[in-house]
Amino acid sequence: MRRILLLTLCAVLLYVVPAKAADELKLAFMDLQRVFAESDAGKKARADIVELEKSKKSVIEEKVSALKKMEEELNKQSSVLSAEAKKVKEEEFDKQQKEVQKLVLEARQELQKKETELTNAILKNVSEIVDAIGYEEGYAIIFRSEVVLSAKKEHDITAQVIKRLNEGKFKAGEPKAKTKPEPKSKKKK
Repeated sequence: MRRILLLTLCAVLLYVVPAKAADELKLAFMDLQRVFAESDAGKKARADIVELEKSKKSVIEEKVSALKKMEEELNKQSSVLSAEAKKVKEEEFDKQQKEVQKLVLEARQELQKKETELTNAILKNVSEIVDAIGYEEGYAIIFRSEVVLSAKKEHDITAQVIKRLNEGKFKAGEPKAKTKPEPKSKKKK
Protein backbone atom coordinates (compact mmCIF):
# COMPACT_ATOMS: atom_id res chain seq x y z
CA MET A 1 0.00 0.00 0.00
CA ARG A 2 2.82 2.39 0.90
CA ARG A 3 4.57 1.52 -2.33
CA ILE A 4 1.52 2.36 -4.45
CA LEU A 5 1.06 5.65 -2.60
CA LEU A 6 4.76 6.51 -3.05
CA LEU A 7 4.68 5.66 -6.79
CA THR A 8 1.51 7.72 -7.25
CA LEU A 9 3.10 10.68 -5.45
CA CYS A 10 6.24 10.42 -7.60
CA ALA A 11 4.16 10.24 -10.78
CA VAL A 12 2.17 13.33 -9.77
CA LEU A 13 5.38 15.24 -8.94
CA LEU A 14 6.99 14.23 -12.24
CA TYR A 15 3.94 15.59 -14.04
CA VAL A 16 3.36 18.79 -12.02
CA VAL A 17 6.94 20.03 -11.49
CA PRO A 18 7.93 20.21 -15.21
CA ALA A 19 4.60 21.85 -16.05
CA LYS A 20 5.22 24.52 -13.40
CA ALA A 21 8.81 25.02 -14.56
CA ALA A 22 7.68 25.39 -18.18
CA ASP A 23 5.24 28.13 -17.17
CA GLU A 24 8.09 30.07 -15.58
CA LEU A 25 10.54 29.46 -18.43
CA LYS A 26 10.50 32.51 -20.69
CA LEU A 27 11.32 31.76 -24.34
CA ALA A 28 11.66 33.89 -27.48
CA PHE A 29 12.79 33.58 -31.09
CA MET A 30 14.14 35.84 -33.80
CA ASP A 31 14.33 35.63 -37.58
CA LEU A 32 17.95 36.19 -38.59
CA GLN A 33 17.13 36.36 -42.32
CA ARG A 34 14.66 39.16 -41.60
CA VAL A 35 17.29 40.99 -39.53
CA PHE A 36 19.68 40.90 -42.51
CA ALA A 37 16.94 41.93 -44.96
CA GLU A 38 15.36 44.75 -42.93
CA SER A 39 18.13 46.26 -40.79
CA ASP A 40 20.16 49.22 -41.98
CA ALA A 41 23.37 47.24 -41.43
CA GLY A 42 22.07 44.34 -43.50
CA LYS A 43 20.93 46.63 -46.32
CA LYS A 44 24.27 48.46 -46.32
CA ALA A 45 26.20 45.18 -46.37
CA ARG A 46 24.14 43.94 -49.32
CA ALA A 47 24.69 47.27 -51.16
CA ASP A 48 28.45 47.10 -50.48
CA ILE A 49 28.60 43.56 -51.86
CA VAL A 50 26.59 44.52 -54.96
CA GLU A 51 28.84 47.54 -55.56
CA LEU A 52 32.01 45.46 -55.22
CA GLU A 53 30.52 42.81 -57.49
CA LYS A 54 29.71 45.42 -60.17
CA SER A 55 33.22 46.88 -60.09
CA LYS A 56 34.82 43.43 -60.36
CA LYS A 57 32.40 42.43 -63.11
CA SER A 58 33.21 45.50 -65.22
CA VAL A 59 36.95 44.83 -65.00
CA ILE A 60 36.43 41.18 -65.92
CA GLU A 61 34.14 42.10 -68.83
CA GLU A 62 36.83 44.44 -70.23
CA LYS A 63 39.42 41.65 -70.04
CA VAL A 64 37.01 39.12 -71.63
CA SER A 65 36.24 41.58 -74.42
CA ALA A 66 39.95 42.09 -75.11
CA LEU A 67 40.42 38.31 -75.05
CA LYS A 68 37.61 37.83 -77.59
CA LYS A 69 39.20 40.42 -79.90
CA MET A 70 42.52 38.66 -79.57
CA GLU A 71 40.87 35.33 -80.46
CA GLU A 72 39.12 36.85 -83.49
CA GLU A 73 42.41 38.33 -84.73
CA LEU A 74 44.13 35.01 -84.21
CA ASN A 75 41.42 33.20 -86.21
CA LYS A 76 41.56 35.76 -89.03
CA GLN A 77 45.35 35.77 -89.25
CA SER A 78 45.92 32.05 -88.69
CA SER A 79 46.00 31.27 -92.40
CA VAL A 80 48.56 34.00 -93.18
CA LEU A 81 50.81 33.62 -90.13
CA SER A 82 53.85 31.42 -90.12
CA ALA A 83 53.77 28.42 -87.78
CA GLU A 84 56.15 30.15 -85.38
CA ALA A 85 54.21 33.45 -85.34
CA LYS A 86 50.94 31.54 -84.90
CA LYS A 87 52.44 29.64 -81.96
CA VAL A 88 53.55 32.92 -80.33
CA LYS A 89 50.06 34.40 -80.77
CA GLU A 90 48.42 31.25 -79.36
CA GLU A 91 50.75 31.31 -76.36
CA GLU A 92 49.90 34.96 -75.77
CA PHE A 93 46.19 34.13 -76.05
CA ASP A 94 46.55 31.24 -73.58
CA LYS A 95 48.45 33.49 -71.18
CA GLN A 96 45.71 36.14 -71.35
CA GLN A 97 43.03 33.49 -70.91
CA LYS A 98 44.74 32.20 -67.76
CA GLU A 99 45.01 35.75 -66.44
CA VAL A 100 41.27 36.25 -66.92
CA GLN A 101 40.52 32.96 -65.15
CA LYS A 102 42.81 34.00 -62.30
CA LEU A 103 41.08 37.38 -62.14
CA VAL A 104 37.65 35.71 -61.95
CA LEU A 105 38.84 33.41 -59.16
CA GLU A 106 40.35 36.31 -57.21
CA ALA A 107 37.16 38.35 -57.63
CA ARG A 108 35.05 35.46 -56.29
CA GLN A 109 37.38 35.01 -53.34
CA GLU A 110 37.35 38.72 -52.56
CA LEU A 111 33.55 38.83 -52.74
CA GLN A 112 33.25 35.83 -50.44
CA LYS A 113 35.76 37.32 -48.01
CA LYS A 114 33.95 40.66 -47.96
CA GLU A 115 30.54 39.01 -47.51
CA THR A 116 31.88 36.85 -44.66
CA GLU A 117 33.49 39.88 -43.03
CA LEU A 118 30.30 41.97 -43.20
CA THR A 119 28.09 39.06 -42.11
CA ASN A 120 30.30 38.27 -39.13
CA ALA A 121 30.29 41.91 -38.02
CA ILE A 122 26.49 42.00 -38.13
CA LEU A 123 26.23 38.62 -36.39
CA LYS A 124 28.50 39.83 -33.59
CA ASN A 125 26.28 42.87 -33.06
CA VAL A 126 23.10 40.78 -33.27
CA SER A 127 24.52 38.36 -30.71
CA GLU A 128 25.24 41.21 -28.30
CA ILE A 129 21.75 42.64 -28.83
CA VAL A 130 20.09 39.26 -28.28
CA ASP A 131 22.13 38.76 -25.10
CA ALA A 132 21.05 42.18 -23.87
CA ILE A 133 17.37 41.57 -24.65
CA GLY A 134 17.56 38.16 -23.02
CA TYR A 135 19.12 39.62 -19.91
CA GLU A 136 16.84 42.67 -19.69
CA GLU A 137 13.59 40.81 -20.30
CA GLY A 138 14.48 37.61 -18.45
CA TYR A 139 14.44 35.17 -21.36
CA ALA A 140 15.89 31.79 -20.50
CA ILE A 141 16.38 30.84 -24.16
CA ILE A 142 16.18 32.75 -27.43
CA PHE A 143 16.01 30.59 -30.56
CA ARG A 144 16.60 31.32 -34.22
CA SER A 145 13.30 31.07 -36.10
CA GLU A 146 14.75 28.41 -38.40
CA VAL A 147 14.61 25.88 -35.54
CA VAL A 148 11.17 26.86 -34.24
CA LEU A 149 8.35 24.76 -35.63
CA SER A 150 5.53 26.74 -34.06
CA ALA A 151 5.37 29.75 -31.76
CA LYS A 152 3.14 32.64 -30.87
CA LYS A 153 4.02 35.91 -32.60
CA GLU A 154 4.36 37.68 -29.24
CA HIS A 155 7.51 35.61 -28.63
CA ASP A 156 9.16 37.04 -31.76
CA ILE A 157 11.83 39.60 -30.81
CA THR A 158 13.04 40.23 -34.38
CA ALA A 159 11.63 43.78 -34.49
CA GLN A 160 13.41 44.64 -31.24
CA VAL A 161 16.69 43.28 -32.58
CA ILE A 162 16.35 45.26 -35.82
CA LYS A 163 15.46 48.43 -33.93
CA ARG A 164 18.48 48.16 -31.62
CA LEU A 165 20.78 47.24 -34.49
CA ASN A 166 19.61 50.34 -36.39
CA GLU A 167 20.10 52.46 -33.26
CA GLY A 168 23.58 51.05 -32.69
CA LYS A 169 22.78 49.57 -29.27
CA PHE A 170 25.00 46.51 -29.21
CA LYS A 171 26.33 46.10 -25.69
CA ALA A 172 24.78 43.58 -23.35
CA GLY A 173 23.08 45.08 -20.32
CA GLU A 174 24.46 44.91 -16.81
CA PRO A 175 22.44 44.67 -13.64
CA LYS A 176 21.16 48.12 -12.77
CA ALA A 177 22.83 48.03 -9.37
CA LYS A 178 26.20 47.58 -11.06
CA THR A 179 25.78 50.21 -13.76
CA LYS A 180 26.29 53.12 -11.37
CA PRO A 181 29.95 53.71 -10.64
CA GLU A 182 30.86 53.48 -7.02
CA PRO A 183 31.80 56.87 -5.56
CA LYS A 184 35.48 57.29 -4.99
CA SER A 185 36.39 58.12 -1.45
CA LYS A 186 38.45 61.23 -1.09
CA LYS A 187 41.54 60.66 0.96
CA LYS A 188 43.06 63.62 2.69
CA LYS A 189 46.78 63.59 2.88
